[in-house]
Amino acid sequence: MRVIGGSERGRRLQVPKGRDVRPTPDRVRETLFNWLQGEVAGAAVLDLFAGSGALGIEALSRGAAVATFVEGARPALSALEANLAPFSDGDRAEVVRTSAWPYLDRPPARRYHLVFLDPPYGRGWAARAARRLEAGGWLAPGAAIYVETGADEPAPKVPPTWEQRREGRCGEVAYRLFGYEPPTEETP
Repeated sequence: MRVIGGSERGRRLQVPKGRDVRPTPDRVRETLFNWLQGEVAGAAVLDLFAGSGALGIEALSRGAAVATFVEGARPALSALEANLAPFSDGDRAEVVRTSAWPYLDRPPARRYHLVFLDPPYGRGWAARAARRLEAGGWLAPGAAIYVETGADEPAPKVPPTWEQRREGRCGEVAYRLFGYEPPTEETP
Protein backbone atom coordinates (compact mmCIF):
# COMPACT_ATOMS: atom_id res chain seq x y z
CA MET A 1 0.00 0.00 0.00
CA ARG A 2 1.28 3.46 -0.93
CA VAL A 3 0.41 7.13 -0.56
CA ILE A 4 -1.25 7.98 -3.88
CA GLY A 5 -0.86 11.77 -4.07
CA GLY A 6 0.78 14.90 -2.72
CA SER A 7 4.20 15.44 -1.18
CA GLU A 8 4.55 11.82 0.01
CA ARG A 9 3.26 10.25 -3.20
CA GLY A 10 4.58 6.73 -3.73
CA ARG A 11 5.76 6.24 -0.14
CA ARG A 12 5.00 2.74 1.17
CA LEU A 13 2.77 2.39 4.20
CA GLN A 14 2.97 -0.37 6.79
CA VAL A 15 -0.24 -2.29 7.40
CA PRO A 16 -0.73 -4.34 10.57
CA LYS A 17 -1.46 -8.01 10.09
CA GLY A 18 -4.83 -9.43 11.07
CA ARG A 19 -8.45 -9.22 10.06
CA ASP A 20 -9.39 -6.21 12.17
CA VAL A 21 -7.53 -3.70 9.99
CA ARG A 22 -8.49 -3.48 6.32
CA PRO A 23 -7.01 -0.37 4.74
CA THR A 24 -9.11 1.60 2.31
CA PRO A 25 -8.20 0.36 -1.18
CA ASP A 26 -6.08 2.62 -3.40
CA ARG A 27 -8.88 3.00 -5.95
CA VAL A 28 -11.31 4.16 -3.26
CA ARG A 29 -8.77 6.62 -1.79
CA GLU A 30 -8.12 8.03 -5.25
CA THR A 31 -11.85 8.53 -5.85
CA LEU A 32 -12.35 10.06 -2.40
CA PHE A 33 -9.56 12.59 -2.81
CA ASN A 34 -10.81 13.50 -6.28
CA TRP A 35 -14.16 14.26 -4.64
CA LEU A 36 -12.38 16.35 -1.98
CA GLN A 37 -10.34 18.53 -4.35
CA GLY A 38 -10.16 22.01 -2.90
CA GLU A 39 -11.22 20.91 0.60
CA VAL A 40 -8.04 19.27 1.94
CA ALA A 41 -5.42 22.06 1.85
CA GLY A 42 -5.32 23.78 5.23
CA ALA A 43 -7.95 21.48 6.77
CA ALA A 44 -8.02 20.09 10.30
CA VAL A 45 -8.52 16.33 9.84
CA LEU A 46 -9.82 13.65 12.20
CA ASP A 47 -9.05 10.01 11.32
CA LEU A 48 -11.26 8.42 13.97
CA PHE A 49 -10.66 4.68 13.44
CA ALA A 50 -7.16 5.30 12.10
CA GLY A 51 -5.72 1.79 11.70
CA SER A 52 -2.64 2.27 9.51
CA GLY A 53 -3.52 5.97 9.10
CA ALA A 54 -3.75 5.75 5.31
CA LEU A 55 -6.63 8.24 4.97
CA GLY A 56 -5.22 10.87 7.33
CA ILE A 57 -1.72 10.48 5.90
CA GLU A 58 -3.11 10.95 2.40
CA ALA A 59 -4.73 14.19 3.62
CA LEU A 60 -1.46 15.41 5.21
CA SER A 61 0.41 14.56 2.02
CA ARG A 62 -2.09 16.72 0.11
CA GLY A 63 -1.70 19.76 2.36
CA ALA A 64 -3.98 19.31 5.37
CA ALA A 65 -2.83 21.61 8.18
CA VAL A 66 -3.18 19.07 11.01
CA ALA A 67 -4.46 15.54 11.47
CA THR A 68 -5.54 13.72 14.62
CA PHE A 69 -5.30 9.92 14.44
CA VAL A 70 -7.38 7.99 16.99
CA GLU A 71 -6.42 4.34 17.43
CA GLY A 72 -6.35 1.98 20.40
CA ALA A 73 -5.12 -1.36 19.01
CA ARG A 74 -1.41 -2.00 19.62
CA PRO A 75 -0.54 -3.61 16.25
CA ALA A 76 -2.25 -0.77 14.40
CA LEU A 77 -0.53 1.84 16.58
CA SER A 78 2.92 0.46 15.72
CA ALA A 79 2.18 0.67 11.98
CA LEU A 80 0.56 4.10 12.35
CA GLU A 81 3.52 5.58 14.20
CA ALA A 82 5.96 4.19 11.62
CA ASN A 83 3.80 5.58 8.80
CA LEU A 84 3.77 9.04 10.40
CA ALA A 85 7.58 9.30 10.58
CA PRO A 86 7.80 11.84 7.69
CA PHE A 87 5.48 14.15 9.62
CA SER A 88 7.28 13.88 12.98
CA ASP A 89 9.33 17.06 12.50
CA GLY A 90 6.39 19.33 13.32
CA ASP A 91 3.06 19.33 15.05
CA ARG A 92 0.91 18.45 12.05
CA ALA A 93 0.15 14.88 13.21
CA GLU A 94 -1.19 13.84 16.59
CA VAL A 95 -1.74 10.22 17.63
CA VAL A 96 -4.32 9.62 20.34
CA ARG A 97 -3.83 6.15 21.83
CA THR A 98 -7.39 5.20 22.72
CA SER A 99 -10.52 3.91 21.04
CA ALA A 100 -13.00 6.28 19.40
CA TRP A 101 -15.57 6.13 22.21
CA PRO A 102 -13.53 7.60 25.10
CA TYR A 103 -12.06 10.12 22.67
CA LEU A 104 -15.53 11.34 21.65
CA ASP A 105 -16.56 11.59 25.32
CA ARG A 106 -14.14 14.48 25.89
CA PRO A 107 -14.74 18.04 24.76
CA PRO A 108 -13.20 18.73 21.34
CA ALA A 109 -9.91 20.61 21.26
CA ARG A 110 -10.83 21.85 17.78
CA ARG A 111 -13.56 21.50 15.20
CA TYR A 112 -12.64 19.38 12.21
CA HIS A 113 -13.10 20.24 8.53
CA LEU A 114 -12.57 16.69 7.32
CA VAL A 115 -13.47 13.49 9.20
CA PHE A 116 -12.76 9.90 8.19
CA LEU A 117 -15.08 7.25 9.67
CA ASP A 118 -13.81 3.83 8.66
CA PRO A 119 -14.77 1.61 11.63
CA PRO A 120 -14.85 -2.19 11.70
CA TYR A 121 -17.68 -3.38 9.49
CA GLY A 122 -20.94 -4.88 10.69
CA ARG A 123 -21.06 -3.34 14.16
CA GLY A 124 -23.12 -0.19 13.53
CA TRP A 125 -20.21 1.96 14.66
CA ALA A 126 -20.41 4.42 11.74
CA ALA A 127 -23.91 5.53 12.77
CA ARG A 128 -22.93 5.61 16.45
CA ALA A 129 -19.85 7.73 15.73
CA ALA A 130 -21.87 10.06 13.47
CA ARG A 131 -24.30 10.80 16.30
CA ARG A 132 -21.45 11.41 18.77
CA LEU A 133 -19.58 13.72 16.37
CA GLU A 134 -22.72 15.77 15.84
CA ALA A 135 -23.78 15.94 19.50
CA GLY A 136 -20.26 16.70 20.76
CA GLY A 137 -19.61 19.70 18.51
CA TRP A 138 -16.65 18.09 16.70
CA LEU A 139 -17.55 19.35 13.20
CA ALA A 140 -16.75 22.71 11.65
CA PRO A 141 -19.51 24.24 9.52
CA GLY A 142 -19.16 22.88 6.00
CA ALA A 143 -17.18 19.83 7.18
CA ALA A 144 -16.81 16.84 4.86
CA ILE A 145 -17.30 13.41 6.42
CA TYR A 146 -16.21 10.19 4.71
CA VAL A 147 -18.03 7.05 5.89
CA GLU A 148 -16.93 3.55 4.87
CA THR A 149 -18.94 0.37 5.51
CA GLY A 150 -19.16 -3.14 4.17
CA ALA A 151 -20.89 -3.31 0.79
CA ASP A 152 -23.53 -5.67 2.20
CA GLU A 153 -24.47 -3.29 5.05
CA PRO A 154 -27.32 -0.78 4.83
CA ALA A 155 -26.35 2.87 4.66
CA PRO A 156 -25.62 4.15 8.16
CA LYS A 157 -28.22 6.41 9.71
CA VAL A 158 -26.61 9.84 10.01
CA PRO A 159 -27.87 13.08 11.56
CA PRO A 160 -30.26 15.18 9.44
CA THR A 161 -27.64 17.96 9.24
CA TRP A 162 -25.48 15.65 7.11
CA GLU A 163 -26.23 15.73 3.40
CA GLN A 164 -24.92 12.93 1.24
CA ARG A 165 -22.80 14.33 -1.59
CA ARG A 166 -21.45 11.19 -3.23
CA GLU A 167 -21.35 7.42 -2.90
CA GLY A 168 -19.58 4.47 -4.45
CA ARG A 169 -18.82 0.77 -4.17
CA CYS A 170 -15.64 -1.16 -4.77
CA GLY A 171 -15.55 -4.89 -4.06
CA GLU A 172 -16.56 -5.41 -0.42
CA VAL A 173 -16.53 -1.65 0.36
CA ALA A 174 -19.35 0.90 0.26
CA TYR A 175 -18.30 4.50 0.77
CA ARG A 176 -20.11 7.79 1.10
CA LEU A 177 -19.15 11.43 1.40
CA PHE A 178 -21.35 13.71 3.47
CA GLY A 179 -21.35 17.45 4.03
CA TYR A 180 -22.28 18.98 7.39
CA GLU A 181 -24.15 22.22 7.82
CA PRO A 182 -25.22 23.13 11.35
CA PRO A 183 -28.84 24.14 11.79
CA THR A 184 -29.40 27.85 11.38
CA GLU A 185 -31.01 29.70 14.22
CA GLU A 186 -34.03 31.69 13.26
CA THR A 187 -34.16 35.25 14.57
CA PRO A 188 -37.44 36.43 16.10
